[in-house]
Amino acid sequence: MTTQRPETERQAPVRVFWAPGCSSCLRTKEFLKKRGIAFVSVNVKDDTGAREQLLALGARSVPIVARGERFVYAQSNADIVGFLGLEETAAEMLPPAVLVERLDRVLHAAARYLKQVPEAELDVVFNDFFAPRALAQHAFRVAEAFVEATETGEDYTYERMMRGTHDVGPGDDILGYGASVIAALDAWWQHCPDRSCSAPLRAYWGVQSRHELLERAAWHSAQHTRQLQSIVEHFGGLPDGPLGERELAGLPLPDSVWMEASADA
Repeated sequence: MTTQRPETERQAPVRVFWAPGCSSCLRTKEFLKKRGIAFVSVNVKDDTGAREQLLALGARSVPIVARGERFVYAQSNADIVGFLGLEETAAEMLPPAVLVERLDRVLHAAARYLKQVPEAELDVVFNDFFAPRALAQHAFRVAEAFVEATETGEDYTYERMMRGTHDVGPGDDILGYGASVIAALDAWWQHCPDRSCSAPLRAYWGVQSRHELLERAAWHSAQHTRQLQSIVEHFGGLPDGPLGERELAGLPLPDSVWMEASADA
């Protein structure tokens, strides 16, 4: 994706394909805006024909940063830097042991906040995204998908990451599910033979080290937990143990908690 390109392609406008609620999309748009990089904002949910444009590129998920006929899965800021040829160095990742601690704290917080959401609101879609019960499931599922892929060596696919989220229904025991995910994460780390997490795994956006995937799981689950905290606050609650430095320090999170469905470049 970073080889020399024709001049006409280098001059083509940058396009960002995104969808409302997508945490990686929000982070990608903030990343480009902070650097003054103009882009065409393509909402694949609301823009007629946008999904066809995406498929024509050969992509199958968002966010995508594209220029001409070339694109990069923008799951990694480092990949965006390489694709656009920016003169900067990617931020250093937290050590795996610290990332595991951050992720563990975040998942415990997600469980606390879910218990604080009013019963009548648990299965009501919030902010044009997920209902709180499904949002909590996804925060846990992101971490569980990482553990599964790491333990089995199987691909970290989009389908693996999203498994079960759209099927959450009223009465589903998400707190019990979350407890099992936290236990699986702790057991994996306790018995992990490679504490550097340097071995590669294939993800749906390319080959990544386990360290890179762990960082993504940590910030991704943290972002959704921030959203759960926001929901508690929206309904007048005081979050039980608000997220702070102990949970979020050093994670490459977007600045914003939510992205408006109408947001553009």
